[in-house]
Amino acid sequence: MKTLYETLGGTYREENGRLVPELELPEQTNYQIGKYGLFYLNYIKQHRRGRYTTLLTDGMLNARLHEIDLEAKTMLESIISRLAAERGIDENLKARDMLRWVAEMNNIKSSAEEIILKEVIYK
Repeated sequence: MKTLYETLGGTYREENGRLVPELELPEQTNYQIGKYGLFYLNYIKQHRRGRYTTLLTDGMLNARLHEIDLEAKTMLESIISRLAAERGIDENLKARDMLRWVAEMNNIKSSAEEIILKEVIYK
C-alpha cells in the first residue's frame, strides 16, 4: 500500500534502517543581497516565520530579498533627493559650508532610512 507521499510522487531512501523522504528545496536565484534585503531577512526570520518558511520552500527567498533591496534603494534615493530639495540642501550650500551640508545630508539619510524601514522592511 502506497503512502500519500508516494501517491503524490515522493520517494524514500533508507538511512540506518529507516525510510527517509527524499526532499529537496527548489533551485533559487543567487542575487547579491544588500543591507535592506538582509534587514528584511532578519525581520521575517524573527517575526514572520510563516512567510520566511514559505519563501524558502518555494525557492523564492533570494529573489524576494533582492526585490526588497532594490525597492528600498530606489525609494531611498527618491526620498533623499526630495527632502534635500525641500530643505534647500544643494551644491551651493556644499561649496559655502561643507560641514553643514554633511550634517544636513546625514540627517536626511537617517530620516529616509526610518521611512524605508517602516514602509518596506517592517510591513
